[in-house]
Amino acid sequence: MARAFLLLILTAFCVAGCDDNAVFDHYQSLPNQWHKDSIVTFKVTDIDSLQSYNLFINISNTDDYPFSNLYLITQMIYPHGKVVQDTLEYEMASSNGEWMGVGLGEAKWSKLWYKENIQFPEQGTYTFKFRQAMRRIGEKDGLKLLKGITEVGLRIENTNQSKSARRE
Repeated sequence: MARAFLLLILTAFCVAGCDDNAVFDHYQSLPNQWHKDSIVTFKVTDIDSLQSYNLFINISNTDDYPFSNLYLITQMIYPHGKVVQDTLEYEMASSNGEWMGVGLGEAKWSKLWYKENIQFPEQGTYTFKFRQAMRRIGEKDGLKLLKGITEVGLRIENTNQSKSARRE
């Protein structure tokens, strides 16, 4: 299992390194669980303010992930302080229980649409923050630890290069 996971990670980084489509493609590893107070943060600088982009959230999960969907709370913070916050839901498994991502063994990668055809009009650093917002049915409080998530990534592509990449 660990060997297959390492092979998957190595393959993903090799493919990402050879990819001309992305203008930003970074990941943060998690210890096969995502604490409810752990915020995954990415900072994006020097991005063309005249170009339009598509943004994706990349998630790596294992068979330990106990749900068929994923709720995220996202924030995009502009250089001058404007904050755009969204609560997003993604399907992670089909109705028959098979993971929708790609990968070898129990590790699966999902490329999830985040924002489409956006521009970055302000000069400076944009900050993106992601946190999990999962809870069990009937429970008021969210899960303290969400098992089975091993990496979270942010990918930014030029719009002309990602129109057909709805879900990989």
